[in-house]
Amino acid sequence: MLLHIFLLLIGFLVLFKSADQFVIGSIACAKNFNVSPLIIGLSIVALGTSAPEIFVAAASAYSGEPELAAGNAIGSNIANLGMVLGITAILVPLKFPKETLSHDLPIVIAVAFAAGLVLMDQKLDLYEGVFLLLGLAIFIGRIAFVHTKGDKSENDAVCLDLDEVDEIPDMTMTKAVLYFVSGLFFLLLSAQLLVISVVEIATLMGISELLIGLSIIAVGTSLPELVVSVTSALKGQTELAIGNIMGSNIFNILAVLSIPSLLAPTYVNSDLFWRDYILMIGLTMLIASFAYSKGRTISKLNGLLLLTIWMGYLTLLYYTAVSENLL
Repeated sequence: MLLHIFLLLIGFLVLFKSADQFVIGSIACAKNFNVSPLIIGLSIVALGTSAPEIFVAAASAYSGEPELAAGNAIGSNIANLGMVLGITAILVPLKFPKETLSHDLPIVIAVAFAAGLVLMDQKLDLYEGVFLLLGLAIFIGRIAFVHTKGDKSENDAVCLDLDEVDEIPDMTMTKAVLYFVSGLFFLLLSAQLLVISVVEIATLMGISELLIGLSIIAVGTSLPELVVSVTSALKGQTELAIGNIMGSNIFNILAVLSIPSLLAPTYVNSDLFWRDYILMIGLTMLIASFAYSKGRTISKLNGLLLLTIWMGYLTLLYYTAVSENLL
């Protein structure tokens, strides 16, 4: 057991480092091919921030564990809303910009309900995967359209992505390809290592891979969002802290949840909808109520409430695991 836990931790460390290297190499290659910063920001950078979840989902589906992939997508969103926003708001109250209320948050809510449509029948199939990918294409297309119109107020996330593109130093094509290939290789390797470790730990503990996907893997893959949100909020950039979670949750549903639907269509445990999805949509609507209130703020007290709900959810998962182990 200790060996598999150690391998799990190593897998997380390599996953995060290789994801950064993959993004840097991808951006450098694209810049060498004179790809526009807009396209780079909308594709490589945006998807790169969800690379840990995406590659873990792909490795899970390929290994015949689609529930682990689905649990990672939903569990990461729950961790983002409860753990990340909760901890960040306790440190620094988060005020929603007006543009977020009129553009970003409605999309987050719509995508959350789209996930419900996919999970309601307790299966993941090819048509649902295509449905989610179509939603992703529409989302990215909308951002691109707004950007080309020059409406920066509706487009803060893309502007941040473009800033990140500018921060990547110029590289020779050989060095850029080396970064890209090595990053991709270690992403695939670490994601597979995570999945193997999770399956072994779940087997030894006598619990389902879904529960570990909803808890350990979800928390682990949400740690980059926690670091970005807390750091941004402490610097006074609360709009970045909020936008980071809004974007992450959209990509977790449209990009990550679509992967098991496309690669390994299967039926899933009913708890994924009735317990986990219901909590995710509940947290989404709770945050919306904070956003559309008079103060448009997630206060410190609100943050404590979010964190308490998330910790209660982890406690529920723990007792579920214990009861599974007793059967």
